[in-house]
Amino acid sequence: MMKVSLLHHILLLAPNVNAFQINLLGSSSSLQQPLYYASSATVSGKIVQHSSSGVSDHREELESKVMSMKPEQIKSLLLELLPKMTGSAEEFHLVEVYINALEDKFQHPQTLGFFNMALAGDWQFLFTTNQLQRPNRKLRLSEVLQKINTNELKGNMTNEVRWDLAEDGSVFDAFGTFSYKTAYVMKQGARMTIDVDHDMSLVLSKGSQLPKDAQGLVALIRTAMPAEMFDASGSVMDTTYLDADIRIVRFDGSGHQGVRNIFMKKGAMQLYPEVKKQPYC
Repeated sequence: MMKVSLLHHILLLAPNVNAFQINLLGSSSSLQQPLYYASSATVSGKIVQHSSSGVSDHREELESKVMSMKPEQIKSLLLELLPKMTGSAEEFHLVEVYINALEDKFQHPQTLGFFNMALAGDWQFLFTTNQLQRPNRKLRLSEVLQKINTNELKGNMTNEVRWDLAEDGSVFDAFGTFSYKTAYVMKQGARMTIDVDHDMSLVLSKGSQLPKDAQGLVALIRTAMPAEMFDASGSVMDTTYLDADIRIVRFDGSGHQGVRNIFMKKGAMQLYPEVKKQPYC
């Protein structure tokens, strides 16, 4: 496998970045579109969405119905909803209700070993409650993964995104991956304290053209990615729900206070946009 260092195109984004490099790898893989949307206001506890008194009764009835369900049923409804979201307030409210219910029903694994066993692996990023900026038409992002390697109370986390760039505005002839890698320490049960130091890298896939402006490319990726996925340095990440299929985390501190992310274990299941209408819309 060919690997060529292109360090003369480096941009150091922050003083705590250990390394930031562009490499050329001799492989590429299929792309999959991520799902992420800006949503309701958040606090460190439950997700909070402001509403008028006229709809409060309906929402209370909805919340009561969902809370009476088993976690597997709630998870199924959530995964049916996410691929077909159009950005309506009703959809965001459903996500809010489903997340709060799953978090309320979550029973943390009894031992660190069981928790690490469930946590380790590749997680496909599905959803964020963070506000996103408008992406540039020259850049397309596809599969977004979070890879976690565990080692007792310590471990490392890599956020990776596949990108395609049309530097001339018409042909997407540059493509590859961007990754952010850092270490973490487990504290207070399921709380991950993320290290300040981190590495960032761009990798060009086989057949890709070399971007003329690597610094500009990184800036575009930074704008398009959820901020907590691009750089979570110094944050605290609580696992608020975890099973064999999905994982929900809540951020605390470092500019991401209260933000929720939803992940699905890579290969666990296939999400289909063409599903039946939600029963509680």
